[in-house]
Order: sequence, then structure tokens, then C-alpha cells
Amino acid sequence: MKELLKRLWQEEEGQDLTEYALLLVLISLVAVAAMGALGSGISDAFSNAAANLTTATSTS
Repeated sequence: MKELLKRLWQEEEGQDLTEYALLLVLISLVAVAAMGALGSGISDAFSNAAANLTTATSTS
């Protein structure tokens, strides 16, 4: 059992794959958060544009 644990501790096979997976998860979380903020900003911009168009057509 001791030899098995020692071997698992010293071997580095699969370490790169784990690091890439963690990096991919981190990038995905940042992208999801950014898309939420970006979507909210775009929605606000279109709402403001629609309000301005409504105001401009009603005062003309």
C-alpha cells in the first residue's frame, strides 16, 4: 500500500490534462459572467433607444 501511494505521488501522468480542464472551467465561468453583464448592457441600450424614439415621435 505504501509503495502504491508513493508511486501515485511521484507520477505526473494526467497532471497536464487536469490543469487544462481546470483552466477551461475557469475561462468558461468568466465567459458566462461576462455574457450576463454584456446582455444586461445591450438590453439597457435598446430600451433607451426605444424610449428615445418613442419620445422623438410623440413630440414631432
